[in-house]
Amino acid sequence: MENISFNAGSVPVSVAAKAFGKDRSWVRAGIISGWLPIGYATRDGERITKLDDTRGYHKGRINYYISPRKLYEETGYLYRKDCADGD
Repeated sequence: MENISFNAGSVPVSVAAKAFGKDRSWVRAGIISGWLPIGYATRDGERITKLDDTRGYHKGRINYYISPRKLYEETGYLYRKDCADGD
């Protein structure tokens, strides 16, 4: 791979969705189910790996970490925090 400098932190779900040409729910489902290997989902520090675990707002918010490097490897999209849309 070229000598590329990647932003620290996570790529917003909305940015990843645009890079894939899909909607945000597609990205979230892919990350949780494991067929989209660009990051992971957590709730209260626990990893979420099944869509059934996403049911119920009373359980708390799900956070998504999307790796800028992995998104680049999958799509060729280079995320730059200073010039991308937030989620």
